[in-house]
Amino acid sequence: MAGGPSSTALIAAVGAAGGLGLVPAGYLTAEAFADRIDQVEAATDAPWGANLFLPGPPAADDAAVAAHADALRPLAEARGVALGDPRWEDDAVDAKVDVLLERRPAAITFTFGCPPAELVGRLREATGAVLVATVTTPAEAVEATTAGVDALALQGAEAGGHRGVFVDDRAFPGGGELVPLDELLARTRTETPLPLLAAGGLMTGADVRRVLDAGASGVQLGTALLCTPEAGTSATHRRALLDRRYDGTTVTRGFTGRPARGLANPLALAFPDAPSAYPEVHHLTRPLRAAAAEQGDPDAVHLWAGDGWRGVTEEPVGTLLARIARDAGL
Repeated sequence: MAGGPSSTALIAAVGAAGGLGLVPAGYLTAEAFADRIDQVEAATDAPWGANLFLPGPPAADDAAVAAHADALRPLAEARGVALGDPRWEDDAVDAKVDVLLERRPAAITFTFGCPPAELVGRLREATGAVLVATVTTPAEAVEATTAGVDALALQGAEAGGHRGVFVDDRAFPGGGELVPLDELLARTRTETPLPLLAAGGLMTGADVRRVLDAGASGVQLGTALLCTPEAGTSATHRRALLDRRYDGTTVTRGFTGRPARGLANPLALAFPDAPSAYPEVHHLTRPLRAAAAEQGDPDAVHLWAGDGWRGVTEEPVGTLLARIARDAGL
């Protein structure tokens, strides 16, 4: 969970509880990413993994981005900040790959795109890591299988945060078909022999048992961990989850220009026609989102959360994961 929630303390606590914590590379410089790995290795002897963003080529409609900026400007000014520069960049992915080539992660996961076969081979040879592609449809699963990854993370429609679609199709609110996790698992099992990791809306042991019985080899948790004391989730985000301030979740491009599921606060609902323009819109809204979070204003900050968000607790990570494992019969 890039942007703060996946803190060093959270990754170490997940490892101590028998899970595999992932170091998020997204939004960091390559130097900061390397430093985060150093921090994790100093904090725990447990295996760790890493997650890489694979942004596609520039594809933004400049006029649409400018119109979105015009609509957002009064909101930013009301919070005492100017909007950011809507620029494209590739998240320094090549430099972050170079960082990982010198390390020994247990797993490397990819999102926002299908990793090229050449990259898969290079990382596997240098690191020995299990390589996992995030997919949202059976068609993406087939493409990632062909690229040579070792496993697939199936991101169901219920999942919080950014959708991992390979190409953001503007014709769909979710960037493509929004396939519920159980359906995605059933449909993908017939398309690929690879192990499948289930993600999206999984909060309890019963949730975990259901997807394991349906053929998943493992699960990924995100929203379930957001309010643990070890997570780096902001106070504003935590309060919005725990106070049940909003009625549910929605998928929006309004914050970043890429479809993402979060709590249905006013800004998430205000721009159903926000442009498909990642990371341009992410950079545009970043000062607004940061100011809202610092000011304790949940109405104008991205509050990423999956559909199971009402099940969040403030349990320590070890207690939470032990309970889920026990209730799943593991």
